[in-house]
Amino acid sequence: MARPAGPGREALLRAGLEVADTCGLSRMSVNAVVAAAGMAKGSFYQHFADRRGYLVALHRRYHDDMEERVLAAVAGLEPGPERVIAGVHGYLDAGLATTGTRALLVQARTDPDLFEETRARNARTRELLRPELAAVGWVPPDAMAHLLVAMVFDISLEELFAGRRDDLREALLALVVR
Repeated sequence: MARPAGPGREALLRAGLEVADTCGLSRMSVNAVVAAAGMAKGSFYQHFADRRGYLVALHRRYHDDMEERVLAAVAGLEPGPERVIAGVHGYLDAGLATTGTRALLVQARTDPDLFEETRARNARTRELLRPELAAVGWVPPDAMAHLLVAMVFDISLEELFAGRRDDLREALLALVVR
């Protein structure tokens, strides 16, 4: 049975971000993770039931950290244009600065073990965006929230391979903040 969070679990999750960055999710093995963490293989199974459980925990950890960064970027701002702009930039900047983005943002969308996690996270993000989008005139905000999540993902993907793209960010925000 998996144990609750502790230093070993944290070390394995940190190591997983590094392995995801260098190898991707498809080649992420338990052996690679424990080697990167400097731990014995048995330690892995003290914290996680299997590779799937580990990937789900890693995905959640990554996105919780990303959400925390975005919420910090919009802290103190009232719902409205400035908050939408700060949130989009905060998310995209965090994606560029965060270890594991390529694997946990891009590859997770097609990984069978993470598909439902990705859908759930997108739904949560859309819920968080609803009041923001309503404040800038998107009533009802649901369709635009769905599109905004998709467009920000696409820009994030482009930025991972080509660097920051202010032209895409500005075009997106011109469409959304009216």
